[in-house]
Amino acid sequence: MRTLWQAAGAEWAKLWSVRSTWWCLACALVLTVLTSITLAGGAATDALREGADGVRIVASEAVVSGTSFVQFALVALAMLVITSEYASGGIRVTLQATPVRGVVLAAKALVVGPVMFAAGVLAGAVATAAVYLVLSIDVFGGLVVLPVGEVVADLLGMGVFYALVSVMTLGVGAAMRSAAGTLTVMFMLLMGLPLVILMTGVPALLDASLRMPMFAGLAFMDSTENLTGGPMPYSPGEGLVWLLAWVAAAVVAGHAVLRRRDA
Repeated sequence: MRTLWQAAGAEWAKLWSVRSTWWCLACALVLTVLTSITLAGGAATDALREGADGVRIVASEAVVSGTSFVQFALVALAMLVITSEYASGGIRVTLQATPVRGVVLAAKALVVGPVMFAAGVLAGAVATAAVYLVLSIDVFGGLVVLPVGEVVADLLGMGVFYALVSVMTLGVGAAMRSAAGTLTVMFMLLMGLPLVILMTGVPALLDASLRMPMFAGLAFMDSTENLTGGPMPYSPGEGLVWLLAWVAAAVVAGHAVLRRRDA
């Protein structure tokens, strides 16, 4: 356990010592705010056009919907935690300091997960406040509301989703060992394959695509505004189970490659 915490301390220092960490987090924040305002503004405009009687737009709903796009800024950061060491050769030093390779992967996950959780909650809170401030003006009909309970649940769900996706990225990065390969695989898993399969319209394939990481995450966050055009056909609890299964598969694959192949 002591070795794990020492390795985690080293990973923490490495994470915050490079500029790419700050750039990725800044991009995630800006993208979250802009995407959320755009989605919420579109929803409010459509509601006003169709008649706004009884319409209630929760400020954080658009923020949750925007995770489909914002997630890639944090995927890039999580990817660099492992792939940058292979690119620079620094992985040799890491493995010399901590020879047990499972401990290395666990230490990286212990740092990446909480950082991404905090980044997701903070960016979501800023975006929610921005959506409320912008859409509460008369031109948008004052349809946006800020119920504390729903907002807190949405923000915590976002934080958990980003943390899990980032740990999954870490596993894929350990398996692929390159930035290009990791980013390609993550894009295909999170958006490419699910959307392509969704467009086929084949019921069996459609059902399978809805269990892939992005849609499982949207189900977990209880998003009603997603790329399927309606609510997910299963519960948030089942969505979390599917998401955890994908994370576990990625980490197991990453650990297998890290353990068997030389740095």
